[in-house]
Amino acid sequence: MPEALGTALATPGLPWLLLAIGVAGIVRGFTGFGTALIFVPVAGIFLAPQVVVGVMMLTGLVSSAALLPRAWGQADRREVGLLALAAVLTVPLGLWLMTRLDPVLIRWCVAVIAAITLAALISGWRFSGRVNRPQLAGIGAAAGGIGGLTGLTGPAVILFYLAGQSVAQRVRANTILFLAALDVVIVANLLVRGTVTAGLVTLALVLAVPYLITSLIGQALFDPRHERLYRWAAYAVIGLAVLSGLPLWT
Repeated sequence: MPEALGTALATPGLPWLLLAIGVAGIVRGFTGFGTALIFVPVAGIFLAPQVVVGVMMLTGLVSSAALLPRAWGQADRREVGLLALAAVLTVPLGLWLMTRLDPVLIRWCVAVIAAITLAALISGWRFSGRVNRPQLAGIGAAAGGIGGLTGLTGPAVILFYLAGQSVAQRVRANTILFLAALDVVIVANLLVRGTVTAGLVTLALVLAVPYLITSLIGQALFDPRHERLYRWAAYAVIGLAVLSGLPLWT
C-alpha cells in the first residue's frame, strides 16, 4: 500500500488533476452532472485512456455514495433502470475500442463529444415531444458505449434530460442515479479485464477525497431558485476544461 500511495502521489500533473476533480465535484453537487466533462479532458493530458476511465469510474463511486440517498427518492427509477440496462450491453464495446484506438484519437473524441454537448446546452436546444422506450434504450446504449471508450458517461443522457421539460430537481436526481449505475457497470467490466490495479485504486482514492468534499459542498449550495446561475457556471467550467484538454497544446 505505501508503494502504491507513493506511485499515486508521483502521478504526472497531480496538482492539476486534484484541482479539476475538486471543481468537478462542486459542479456535480449542484447540477447532478459535469464531472466527466470537466475531469476527462484535463486527465487525458497526463494519463493513458484506460487510467482515465478507471479513475473516473472509481472516483465516481465514492461521490455517488454521498449523493445517492437524496437522489433515490426524487428520481424516476423505472426510466433510469431502462437507461442503465441498455448501457450494460454497450459498455464492453466501448472498452474494447478504447484498447484499440490511438490515445490521441481518443482525446480528440473526448474534445468533440464534450464540445458538442456543451454547444447543445448553451444553445438552449429543447426536445419537443415524448421519447418512447426504444428511443430511451438507444440513449442508454449510446451513453454506455461512449462512457466505455472515453470515460464521458453522461453526455447522451445529460442532453436527453436537460433538453426535456422536467424540473431541475428531477433532472438532477435522474442523472445522479444513472451515472452511479454506469460507474458500477464499467468498474465491473474493468475488473473482469484485469485492468484495476492497486496503483489505479490508490490514485482514485487520492482524488476521491477532494471530490467527495466538494460534491457535498455543491449539494449544500443547490437551490432550485438559482438553476440558471448554476447551469451557466457549469457551462463556463466545462468550456475551460475542454479547451485546456485539446491535443493541440500537448
